[in-house]
Amino acid sequence: MAEAVIKLGKRKQKSSFIDKVKEILPEGGNLNACLTCGACASGCPATGLADMDPRKFLRMAALGMDEEIAASDWPWMCTMCMRCIYVCPMKIDIPQLVFNARALRPREERPKGILGSCDMALKNDTTSAMGTTEEDFEFVVEDVLEEYREAQPEFADMEAPIDKQGAEFFLNQNSREPVTEPDELVPLWKILHLAGVDWTYGSKGWAGENYCMFLADDDAWKHVTEMSVKQANKLGCKTFLNTE
Repeated sequence: MAEAVIKLGKRKQKSSFIDKVKEILPEGGNLNACLTCGACASGCPATGLADMDPRKFLRMAALGMDEEIAASDWPWMCTMCMRCIYVCPMKIDIPQLVFNARALRPREERPKGILGSCDMALKNDTTSAMGTTEEDFEFVVEDVLEEYREAQPEFADMEAPIDKQGAEFFLNQNSREPVTEPDELVPLWKILHLAGVDWTYGSKGWAGENYCMFLADDDAWKHVTEMSVKQANKLGCKTFLNTE
């Protein structure tokens, strides 16, 4: 008995989500090894949310259900942890499909929290989703550093440099911590100090998260990333140390 094979055929539409599936599937879009094993769904943290899982998501994509996928909130619940890729026999890049699915929804209709954080990150060269300016970040870092130097004499010579030229490591930081949890900055400073690490923050591009990437806004997330890269290169740092 011949083995059933599901293949993606050509569509009349100029641009369709199903074409995105074809682009990242091996062997010209053969889905035979997919949609049957359920390995992706079994290890997915988002399985069951919004009555959806990766296997069902792929089936909808294969059937060209663009409108249903765009209307579903499930792609926004995916963490893009990539477990599905590791267990998939075909190594289908489901997180990339999720990213593409998010882009199906008009930008202004995407989740307000992610949208607002992305837009805020674009307002300052710091790329902080909290809107922290260069001056505010420098003030918080210096203030917290001075406080801990005085309270803990064993760290009296600890440093938290900003824009240190030629430092080995360029360090980023979750943008929420300088604003709402400044004491959370210190544990990593202590580790770097005790390890004798040559590091620096950048006055620009220091925010560690990239909400624009999760928003599926290509131009915006590239801008955020480029801001960090440009500052690290300007300072001559050899290694980008990502805390996120």
